[in-house]
Amino acid sequence: MNALAAYQKGATGTGVTVGVVDTGLDAASEEFENRVVGSRNTAGGSSTDDVDGHGTAVAFVVAGRNNGVGTHGAAFDANLYIARADTPGSCASANPDQPDSGCSFDDSAIAAGIDAAISGGARVINLSLGGSRPSNQLLQSISRATASGAVIVISAGNDGEDPSKGDVPDPFTSPATNNSVSRGQIIIAGSVDASDRISSFSNRAGTGAAASFYLAAVGEDVRAPCDDTKVCLWSGTSFSAPQISGAVALLAQAFPNLTGKQMVDLLLATARDAGASGTDAVYGRGILDLTEAFAPQGSMSVAGTQQTVSTGVEASLSAPMGDAATGTVGAVVLDGFDRAYAVELARTIDRAGPGRTLVGALRFDRRNLAATNGRTAVAVTLLEGRNETRVERLAMPFSDAQAARAMAAAVTTKLDDRLSFGIAASEGGDSLVARLSGRTDPAFLVAGDPTRRSGFDVDIAGSAAVRNRFGPWGISVAAESGDVLTRGDRIFGALRNRYQRFGYDRFAIGVDRRFGPVSAALTLTQLEERNTLLGARFGGALGGAGASTRFVDLNARADLGGGWSLGASTRQGWTTAHLHGGIAGSGSLRTSGYAVDIGRDGAFDRRDHIGLRIAQPLRVEHGGLDLMLPSYWDYASQSVASFSDQRLNLAPQGREVDAEIAYTRPLLGGDVATNPFYRRNPGNFSALPDDYGAALRFTYGW
Repeated sequence: MNALAAYQKGATGTGVTVGVVDTGLDAASEEFENRVVGSRNTAGGSSTDDVDGHGTAVAFVVAGRNNGVGTHGAAFDANLYIARADTPGSCASANPDQPDSGCSFDDSAIAAGIDAAISGGARVINLSLGGSRPSNQLLQSISRATASGAVIVISAGNDGEDPSKGDVPDPFTSPATNNSVSRGQIIIAGSVDASDRISSFSNRAGTGAAASFYLAAVGEDVRAPCDDTKVCLWSGTSFSAPQISGAVALLAQAFPNLTGKQMVDLLLATARDAGASGTDAVYGRGILDLTEAFAPQGSMSVAGTQQTVSTGVEASLSAPMGDAATGTVGAVVLDGFDRAYAVELARTIDRAGPGRTLVGALRFDRRNLAATNGRTAVAVTLLEGRNETRVERLAMPFSDAQAARAMAAAVTTKLDDRLSFGIAASEGGDSLVARLSGRTDPAFLVAGDPTRRSGFDVDIAGSAAVRNRFGPWGISVAAESGDVLTRGDRIFGALRNRYQRFGYDRFAIGVDRRFGPVSAALTLTQLEERNTLLGARFGGALGGAGASTRFVDLNARADLGGGWSLGASTRQGWTTAHLHGGIAGSGSLRTSGYAVDIGRDGAFDRRDHIGLRIAQPLRVEHGGLDLMLPSYWDYASQSVASFSDQRLNLAPQGREVDAEIAYTRPLLGGDVATNPFYRRNPGNFSALPDDYGAALRFTYGW
């Protein structure tokens, strides 16, 4: 029955009473200590002392003590209510040579035993009995028991080898299929051996309604007391039934919120499948498995909220967070049966590895088109896909960028000598502003400018920008919208193009000025993410965070003369998280990124260009989420008894730094370029080896 999982969680049956309606209990037995809370002879006799041994053995399988010697019962700390219901004298006159002789039970005595056990507080009643269909009196007693919330376990019978009786449960089990009597709280107990094979003697589940309530447990060679001081190996469905009764007692102690029907549903739903798939005519619902029954079942939610929890991945971090979230974030969650479990949510966080930046930069399915009439320019990059052609962010070779230095966007136009305007598809507003102001950067593939990139995966829908020049000054305003792309697709559902999309909006205002050979720009940006936090996706259990971010960008480039140029940029960001869905808490992060480059035109040839850049992509420097999560669940009040502050650190240990050399020159009517690069702690993962490589490209236009 795989009970170890229950014992490891502290379940032993303590405080739960199991009613055993059988042949009584050996008065001299020491196996039950002081846990017999009541007893009664309901057949008219004066003693509950067991003269047959069957009742004592059954009671031991349910609740025999665990004293470190021999074996013990399934719920070894449970209490017992003993109802002796055998007809006086019937057990003493048993003839071993006559199989049909032995202890007999009248329905009225069984009914009285059930009523007595319920009065004694029994949560589960074991009936290792068999025979004809119950009388109306017994049916009424069973109905009273189930109405009180008790579970009843009845042996399936030992006629499996008798073709005349059929491979179906004993007629005595018929109340299980009568919903007005059972209320879904009766289990029919079949028997299997230690290898999960149906016992030859066990009645099968059959093809009728009984199969839906049939559950098997080991009923062969079960160790239990006999003949007062001996130990025997007992076989029969009489000894699989008390294992199931003990399992109910373990569940009742561990999860006091469970009703009788819920415990039955749980044991049947978590049964180990055997025989034909699903409910079948031999094994019914399957074989008792407490490891599965004690594991969470159904959908999980944070205790005290409606927020669902994934036991797989609850969050997918973005590149600025790298290898962060190394702390512990514990919470109490409820499963589909409202059972409380402690879950370490930090283990459900997916840390996506660093992107393959070189592969993304080397695209061979693009076409670059550009045209200008002096004041207005159009520059478009087309990406040819399998089923569609879509506008992709601009990817122009270095020479084209130089020629279109003031207008390299989807559409730019000079409305007059001071005012210029641009719109773009799949291109960011910050890049559009740079082009309107006439700023160009060297063509680096890997070591990017953090002020020109989001720092995480986005699909830009469109942007617009306007710039007005006031003498040496320029003021620019830009707006951008699109989708953040998270790579947690295996958690958050089957997603088109392997990503899940969450909207964002970006608004920026900047001022730029030229000071002789130096041009500089200062930009303030407001980024609003609806359901992501700097590109990271958090499920409801971790607050389902959206975010507002303020960036301050500073860019400068100096013409040093002789073809030399020096550029630098830095981004500083402050992010405030907005938690949704009933999880209380807050969050703030500080981010930074920088790039420094030096280059020269005409280094080896009057038409070539060489540059070196050192850059750090956007990285969380400090901060995380502070979550108020449930830490203790009170079954008595069915509510959260206490909360605790949990800190989810989102600052990575690793720090990516990129170094890249870019060299380009005209060749055979086209451009040839090479870009060797080196990345330390790629993706902000301290444990990853350094990344290095090179690209060699030839671009030809016609």
